[in-house]
Amino acid sequence: MALLVSAIVGIGFVLASRATIAPADFTFVNGAEPSSLDPVQVTGVPEARIMRAIFEGLCVLDPVTAQPRPGIAEAWDVSGDELTYTFHLRAGSRWSNGDEVTAFDFRDGFQRLLDPREAAEYAYLLWDVKGAKAWSTTIDDSGAPTLAFDTVAIRTPDPRTLVVALDRPVPWFLYLCAYHPLSPLDRRAMDELRAQFPDSWRLEASRPEHMVTNGPWKVELRRVNDRIRLVRNAGYWDTHNVAFDTIDVLASEQLTTNLNLYLTGAAGYVNEVPANVIPRLRGRADWHPTPYPATYFFRVNVTRPPLDDVRVRRALALAIDRRAITQLVTKGGEVPLESLVPPAMSAITAYVEPSFFGSTGDYEQNVKLARELMDDAGYGPGGKTLRPIELHYNTQSTNKDVAEVIAHGWKQALGVDTRLVNQEKKVALDTQRRLDYDVSRSTWIADFPDPASFLEVFTSDSENNRTGWSSAKYDALVHAALDARGSERARLYGEAEKVLLDELPILPVFAFTTTSLVDPRLEGFHANALDVHFPKFWHFAPQSELRDPDGPSKAGPR
Repeated sequence: MALLVSAIVGIGFVLASRATIAPADFTFVNGAEPSSLDPVQVTGVPEARIMRAIFEGLCVLDPVTAQPRPGIAEAWDVSGDELTYTFHLRAGSRWSNGDEVTAFDFRDGFQRLLDPREAAEYAYLLWDVKGAKAWSTTIDDSGAPTLAFDTVAIRTPDPRTLVVALDRPVPWFLYLCAYHPLSPLDRRAMDELRAQFPDSWRLEASRPEHMVTNGPWKVELRRVNDRIRLVRNAGYWDTHNVAFDTIDVLASEQLTTNLNLYLTGAAGYVNEVPANVIPRLRGRADWHPTPYPATYFFRVNVTRPPLDDVRVRRALALAIDRRAITQLVTKGGEVPLESLVPPAMSAITAYVEPSFFGSTGDYEQNVKLARELMDDAGYGPGGKTLRPIELHYNTQSTNKDVAEVIAHGWKQALGVDTRLVNQEKKVALDTQRRLDYDVSRSTWIADFPDPASFLEVFTSDSENNRTGWSSAKYDALVHAALDARGSERARLYGEAEKVLLDELPILPVFAFTTTSLVDPRLEGFHANALDVHFPKFWHFAPQSELRDPDGPSKAGPR
């Protein structure tokens, strides 16, 4: 470890504010400052890590297999046609304010997710519930639903029973029940806040003194751009099996600083490290890079000329040197990608992803085709002048390096000038939602183990689309695939993705591998197919089992 620390120079430590309170039992670095702590509103990975600590759904995911297992629901029954789920909730699970967690809370949470006035980007996850899409999309001039919520097939026969009926079998429905947008809601607590703070109740609900959570921990302290301190929720049903009384979640996007927080023992888990130190990490006991279903890509605003011309989009996609990016920039075993659905998802589901328009897999041949496309679009030698393209990315050193490689490639191959625009993550997301960009960096990580987790994102009615692109053919194929099974389902998904990759409202770049470092003392944290980790399972190993990540096994802390 000392060798690696001494090899990193020029590092600024920003630990002053972190040292003003007593250390937590466990600390991890979470990346960007969370945009929100509202489970219905957040969509990012850093926020999801916090949600898994402070909220619990009907299910959780097993730390090893990533399969659904009981959460607030201690058991469930599924009808023979796979259309009706009956959940049996545990007795005695309580919110952090002492209220009991009931089936009514899940009904209310699902209703809030579907409510069009919330504009929740994940509302579509529940649209397979009978009546849900109609309730969510049939609105009056004020944006309020015009149908009664009892038209949605969510029933609560008693406080500990929740019955959900679906329009079609959804093989991943139990995975959704472990996902934070489907968290319960303590409506009594929310109504009290609304009455007390009618104009600012959303803001007040995110303050630690007002937040009401039902997971293993609750929020005690939040310092923006520093930390969130979580403390044990004594009312949580499984609190006696929760190892840590306190957890600190640190907000930092500086990868070198984050690595030092880990190497100096100030943090026990960091999910991403600087690319230039990856060669030194190989062989360490705390370094376990594994493929996982996540894609690094750029959204294209197809409403802006010249990006409304599919030939220009195709040329830009072909002129990205993906191999150079993965070998010279990211260096973590990432896979150059010409599709939206990554290989790790294909390995789980036996789905075979297509490649984008015209690609031969050979960069020089792709560049030749890209130039022909630009000529055909009128931007070749002697043709129209292509205005500079703005390439947006959110703050982080790797994103900057990737953007620079792409900009250089576009200039060399196509003569395209690029203006790089760096924005903080929250601002970058707002920019995408407003379609106020040309090309914008994005990632998508599987919410559940099925290609639909990626392909539904770009349907016309998805709040997560954020490209201005719409295709009736694509929508029809995705929706037909949802109703199909087996090889027919895979075929329809493949045809849908082929439409996406022919029209290219996105520019795929690479498929991720995990690049996290985890304290060897930490047990209950396992590499799994979805790279999803619930802190409730984490605990430190007995001291006699500890190992030095740089050397042979030995007793004692690092």
